[in-house]
Amino acid sequence: MAKLTPYIISEDARAQAAFYISALDGEVVSVMTHGQMGDTSEANKDKVMHMCIAVAGCNLFMSDFDGHTHGNGISLNLEFASEGEGRDAYIKLSEGGNVLFPFGQAPWGGFFGQFVDKFGVSWMFTAS
Repeated sequence: MAKLTPYIISEDARAQAAFYISALDGEVVSVMTHGQMGDTSEANKDKVMHMCIAVAGCNLFMSDFDGHTHGNGISLNLEFASEGEGRDAYIKLSEGGNVLFPFGQAPWGGFFGQFVDKFGVSWMFTAS
């Protein structure tokens, strides 16, 4: 069984998260920067690669990305318990779409893949 988690792509994930946390009485669960994941560029080292916040009884994932258009920065993130289950669903749902990251081993452990489906919806898949 998969778990759906909204993934918000932001121009400033820390500021956006602070706003949501203040408005919805939440907290930061975790933050990982691009620098922590090996991106040594000075421009990106302190930007958020992945953040999890808990607000209004649910988790939201967030990330900084300079290339998005204001207002369209959301991906649906499906979390799977196993690599096989995630890979199978990824293959089926990405058919006819635009693959951004093939489903495979992620540098932070586990598995990750990203695509835009044939209807224009952005998806991220993760698995343990």
